[in-house]
Amino acid sequence: MANEYHDPVLLQACLEGLNIRPESVLVDVTFGGGGHSRAILDRLGPKGRLIAFDRDRDAWKNTIDDPRLTLVRSDFRWLRNHLRYLDVLPVDGLLADLGVSSHQFDTGARGFSFRFDGPLDMRMDHRAKRSAAQLLCDLDEATLTSVLRKYGEVDGAHRVARQLAKVNATDRITTTFQLVEALRPVTPRGKEHSFLAQVFQALRIAVNDELASLESLLTQSAEVIATGGRLVVMSYHSLEDRLVKNWMRSGDLGGEETKDVFGNRHRPFDPSSNRAIQPTDLEIAKNPRARSARLRIATRT
Repeated sequence: MANEYHDPVLLQACLEGLNIRPESVLVDVTFGGGGHSRAILDRLGPKGRLIAFDRDRDAWKNTIDDPRLTLVRSDFRWLRNHLRYLDVLPVDGLLADLGVSSHQFDTGARGFSFRFDGPLDMRMDHRAKRSAAQLLCDLDEATLTSVLRKYGEVDGAHRVARQLAKVNATDRITTTFQLVEALRPVTPRGKEHSFLAQVFQALRIAVNDELASLESLLTQSAEVIATGGRLVVMSYHSLEDRLVKNWMRSGDLGGEETKDVFGNRHRPFDPSSNRAIQPTDLEIAKNPRARSARLRIATRT
């Protein structure tokens, strides 16, 4: 079931990074198909505990019948509050496998992919009020330009935003294929796939407020992870990876280092390496979506 929903990327490296002991209390903030969680439970003893988070109701169907697991049906931005309520603070390690699952990409009705026709939705949490279609209606041209530039790093973002605003004003864009068609006049020839991926990514991040959730997760990680515990984060695009790298290296989301009066760097985590762990050619061959994965591991100081 887990592999059908989402094939866990860099699984062994994630498990090693968590430094699991039989009695560990761990958190998997991106439960998804439960692949990482199942592997963690296999390494935990009877007194170990795993708290998993997911805001996607499709993922809730994958819950594991194991008394050591608690599945929290929530965005991980509320991490600290839930862990405090469950009385498990501090925890020994936290795993985050960011981005969109294979199931979300491959389910046309979710609207995450330009490969399938379906409602232009993109909500990871069905309880959220605003879909991608509604977002296009709500944002003015200047704000949409900013979304495309900031979250998708789209070249010519203003021109793309103007085109979308023009089409949406006369014929509201409500499906993924309508969006692809609306973008056709401004889609670079020979770069169709990468351009559409950037636009869809930008809208998805805005709909789900993904970077704000990640920033909240990272800052809370210093409060919930015990000294010597591990922070293990896998990201799939530069916007996420930059935040993770900055936080682990400096304890500041913008990468600004602070030092005490003795000149020692003040940071809550010590990264295991300055370089991210990347999938091998063999793993990429087995799972092409692993290609862009970047795994970073740090220890709570």
